[in-house]
Amino acid sequence: MKYLSKLFLLATIAVTLFTACDKVDSLPYYASGTASGIGVVLNASTTTLAVAPADSAKTAITFTWNFPNYATSASTAKYILEIDSSGRNFTKSLSKTYIGTLSASYTGLDINNILLGFGFTIGTAYNVDIRVTASYGNNNDQIKSNVITVKMTPYKVPPKVALPTSGRLFLVGDATQGGWNNPVPTPTQEFARLDETTFAGVFKLNGGKQYLVLPVNGDWSAKFAVDDNTIAGLSAGGSFGFNVGSAFNANFPGPATSGYYKIVLDFQAGKFAVTPYTSTLPDSLYMVGDATPGGWGNPVPTPSQQFTRSNSVEFTLTLNNLVGGKQYLFLPVNGDWTNKYAVSDNSITGLSAGGDFGYNLPQNFPGPAVSGNYKIDVNFATLKFKTTKL
Repeated sequence: MKYLSKLFLLATIAVTLFTACDKVDSLPYYASGTASGIGVVLNASTTTLAVAPADSAKTAITFTWNFPNYATSASTAKYILEIDSSGRNFTKSLSKTYIGTLSASYTGLDINNILLGFGFTIGTAYNVDIRVTASYGNNNDQIKSNVITVKMTPYKVPPKVALPTSGRLFLVGDATQGGWNNPVPTPTQEFARLDETTFAGVFKLNGGKQYLVLPVNGDWSAKFAVDDNTIAGLSAGGSFGFNVGSAFNANFPGPATSGYYKIVLDFQAGKFAVTPYTSTLPDSLYMVGDATPGGWGNPVPTPSQQFTRSNSVEFTLTLNNLVGGKQYLFLPVNGDWTNKYAVSDNSITGLSAGGDFGYNLPQNFPGPAVSGNYKIDVNFATLKFKTTKL
């Protein structure tokens, strides 16, 4: 027994000696950059930025910050500069990483691309938040700076795809109800112009077929198309362009399933998008209600209370003697109360001048307070209406 105890003691001493010989040095400890009390302070060369397009290549703004006295070399410090629309707490920020530098400059084009990427409207000033986060090179000891706010205004750049000189667009192809016949049936296969560079339409499409977009109805000499219609997912959207020679010479691939779809062409970005249309597009539209001369009588008098269809999604009615302070509805079928277009809440301030509407919503449209002649515009691509006193 004593012999075994001696063996155990010798083994313990051997392990202790071996461990002592293989001892690892302590890991280095780096103090926090905030220990100096400096932290990170961010500054900007301006608080208001509205760049002229002619100055887009020039430096528009410069951000500067300080080194927070990390224990390692200043050349290895990491800084992440974040830019985001005010009020979002940097949840959708654009960020860029800098190593060892204490400033960052952006040209007018850089800033404009950021602003347009946020979806900002050209010519409108927006508050933009900026901050910088410092850290060691391995991301340890992150220190966030103060947040500065700069008022920035995006400027207009030439559209990526040249706009149609006709100012109009038409849909043609075996994906459409009119097939490849040209001219196409109007107004059902004409797009609406939503703004200077955006067109939209709602169309009944045949699944698994193709289409093109024409600037002049009945003319094959010019068309908008895609470059390669074999790209996966292109039926839901992607890049498009104007056919010149062999470029953009392929038909748009239509959705696989038949149904109603909204097609949006954004010439500014050179992109198109195709989405299933979840509302109901009428063939005709009528106005009924005590705001109208015909009152709540249904069917309504025509043509005085029947809208004129301008294209696939826009309907317009000029109504004489609209009665102030009353209400109304839109009907897809004259004389039928089964379905209607209405609003979700007619107590919304300013709704009498226009706003959102939908299919079979619960409340009547609120009419204008003052009687008179009015023009009523209805857009089924945006599901918005507008009432204008003439």
